[in-house]
Amino acid sequence: MTSHTQINTFLAKMKWIPLLGILLVATACQHLFDEEDITQNPNAVNDVDMRTLLSGTMLGVGYLHQDTDVRIAALWTRHINGLARAHQGYSQYIVSSTNFSWNQLYPVAGQARLLQEKAEEAGESRIQGIGKVLEALAIAKATALWGDVPYLQAFQPVAFPTPVYDSQSEVYDQLLLLLDEAIVNLSANTGLSLGTNDFFFGGDNTLWTEAAYTLKARLHLHRGQYQAAIDNALQGLSATEHDMLVPHGNSQGVNIYLNHDFFAITRAGDTGFDGAFFPELLQARISGENTKTNESALYDHFITNGLTGTNSLDPNTVDGAFVADAPHPVLTYYENQLILAESYARTDQLTQAVSALNTVRQGLQSGYINGRTFSDTNRQYDAYVMADFAPSGLANSQDYQEPQLAILYEIIAQRYIVLLMQYESFNDYRRLATASPSVELDIPLSTGTRRPQRFIYPQEQVNTNPNTPSPLPDQYQVLPIFE
Repeated sequence: MTSHTQINTFLAKMKWIPLLGILLVATACQHLFDEEDITQNPNAVNDVDMRTLLSGTMLGVGYLHQDTDVRIAALWTRHINGLARAHQGYSQYIVSSTNFSWNQLYPVAGQARLLQEKAEEAGESRIQGIGKVLEALAIAKATALWGDVPYLQAFQPVAFPTPVYDSQSEVYDQLLLLLDEAIVNLSANTGLSLGTNDFFFGGDNTLWTEAAYTLKARLHLHRGQYQAAIDNALQGLSATEHDMLVPHGNSQGVNIYLNHDFFAITRAGDTGFDGAFFPELLQARISGENTKTNESALYDHFITNGLTGTNSLDPNTVDGAFVADAPHPVLTYYENQLILAESYARTDQLTQAVSALNTVRQGLQSGYINGRTFSDTNRQYDAYVMADFAPSGLANSQDYQEPQLAILYEIIAQRYIVLLMQYESFNDYRRLATASPSVELDIPLSTGTRRPQRFIYPQEQVNTNPNTPSPLPDQYQVLPIFE
């Protein structure tokens, strides 16, 4: 596999932000890749070679997993709290159509589609499969956060200048079909050498295939299709070394971790862990009666001045999760195993559920999370046994009478922790409200009596696409997939 040092060197040469500026055509989705504009543009994406287009699309996908959308999702799940300026308002669910944009999301998905077309023309089946996984990652974010979105008519500006909005259920169906196609494409063993141009997996077909299966498992979990989630997760990311991580470096404006830039440089003090639910949950698990678990080291990895300090609970940008060159997760082995664990638990396969949960605990015991190692001081994740979830068991922190519920609570709590600063946690927040059997974390509302359920369609779409739903749904309307 390609080394982290090689990848960071490559990213420094590519210059993260300028490359995005060239490759991301910031237009409403109906104007993506308009042929006349492309031919008149000296930086036109059709003139970019396939390897560079691949890298640029990956950079775009990496950005989409660290942007303002993701921070709003983290605020609404109370991972972090808004303390000043716009993010204080976001944390109080104060948003409008002007707070959201598809000006990077759809161009990234469009680049992935263009990559597939160029790869098909060149007979590069493997790159075509990679492009399909990247497209699925972008559109999965769109539909999970906004519901009905343009998809079947998207990226076809001549035929469909104002694409219709497809139902969320149809988009999920299409994404699953796309990922099945990707898996077939990725079975090809020949083609261009990708090397550092593929800074996720170095051109390794096996790892891209595993990532496709993990994404499929995630989508099935959203729909409550637990056996399908199990079947796909069993073929998903099979080791922590296979995590799909966005690498970063130490050069501001070039390859720095966007969360570090936000927390420590450009918006220091706007958000933090003060008043959030995340530190409360970790503290409860540290001070509780579970003698098999000590998450103090993980707490300090995420939060400075947390357990022993008296100052604000700031994101750890000094020596922890949010340092300048920290990788950011897109899809991980831990998420894959916790999909397995929850799906097994919901289908009453409790022994298998505990086993899958224990694989994550084993990884945490080694100190690994998202490409980094946290301290071995006060770090303990002993394996659970079924007796730990009995009514008086040490892992039954909520005093459930049924072991199934106790197991589910522990899995859900572990997901909330390892999915920090990932929008997938907002998907959990919504789907767990209606999943059966009912088990949720007691995440308090920031204000009012209604929990936020979705993002609002961007104003640019309201202005340019007459197919945008009207009246405009607000942030409290439940999406069909989570009803």
